Amino acid sequence: MKINYNATAMMANNTLNRTDNKLTAAMERLSSGLKVNHAKDNPAGLAIANRMDSQVRGIKVGTNNTNDGISVVETADGALSEISAIIQRMSELCVQASNDPKTDGDREIIDKEIQQLKQEIERIARDTEYNGMPLLDGSFDLKGYTNNPDVKIGYYSDEVPQGDYKIKLDGLITITNNADGTKEGTIDQDTLADFLTGFPTAGLQAKVNEDLDELTITADGDFEMHIRADFTAVTSGDVDIDITQIGAMKIQIGANEGQELGIRIPKISLEDMGIDELTSIRTYKEDGSMDIDGPQEGIESTKKALTYINSVRSRLGAYQNRLEHNASSNDITEENMTSSYSRIMDVDMAEEMTEYTTQQVLSQAGISMLAQANERPSQILQLLQ
Repeated sequence: MKINYNATAMMANNTLNRTDNKLTAAMERLSSGLKVNHAKDNPAGLAIANRMDSQVRGIKVGTNNTNDGISVVETADGALSEISAIIQRMSELCVQASNDPKTDGDREIIDKEIQQLKQEIERIARDTEYNGMPLLDGSFDLKGYTNNPDVKIGYYSDEVPQGDYKIKLDGLITITNNADGTKEGTIDQDTLADFLTGFPTAGLQAKVNEDLDELTITADGDFEMHIRADFTAVTSGDVDIDITQIGAMKIQIGANEGQELGIRIPKISLEDMGIDELTSIRTYKEDGSMDIDGPQEGIESTKKALTYINSVRSRLGAYQNRLEHNASSNDITEENMTSSYSRIMDVDMAEEMTEYTTQQVLSQAGISMLAQANERPSQILQLLQ
């Protein structure tokens, strides 16, 4: 028996310190609810959990962005719905004006409403905004540029690759003057490839509309490009085209780079819909014969305008469906990743309470044994009596 060094007390003290450390860690986990409170607790798990937490937070924001995109689409679609109703009314007026019991004076009265409706369409297209940004002025459609200020890119499909294209106008469109004073444009499909550079060759076709102000080029794979110009005046020269494939409203729908959805909203205007010259008035030649039958032409024009609006609305509807599905997908992903994060970071309270109770009992026992070990040297003094 020795009194200078109490090895038994030192052993009991070290054991008590280890128990106290475990008891402190258990209390920290129970109070925070986290299994990993410090990097030392689980270095690899903490790194994985932090990446998961970043993803979860990003997905939450992506879902909010998706809902913003849905609001944008709903705003634009609501305005287009009203424009569609206006065009329907204009069609009714044209049908009404086509009835011969109506006098030319009646048609002029009808035309006043038509002109007011045209102005209302322009106002709706101009004033429809989201967060201060106009939606229907073409700002959020894909952009394309030409080297000729008289030639514009009206529209091109999503399947048109980004790049440079060239159109040789000399001899492309053959314009014929008809006996009734109208003009007709034709394109030789067999030699079409000689006038187009950079365009796909499979299924390549081109046509010009009745007004000779829009050239439509199509090819296999849903390739479609509309070129707008007065082809009665612009008949020669090479047109260089730069297709950018940029301009659509980008919605960041996910947490990572590149997880975007581009929303295209084409320009809504009377010219684009083909009703800029819509009228219910008939005009006559000097001999009294009909020159322009405005009501009849208006019926056809309103049909084309409705087709244009319906195509835009169908595209917006498809965008909204995609956005709603993405929001649902994000919710499921967020739920699963949160569950995975929880398995790494969250403490099992029942298990940790069991550990805490065990360490508390051991701590009490250790304190008792340390007290007993400290008493042993004093017991040796009895040998000196």
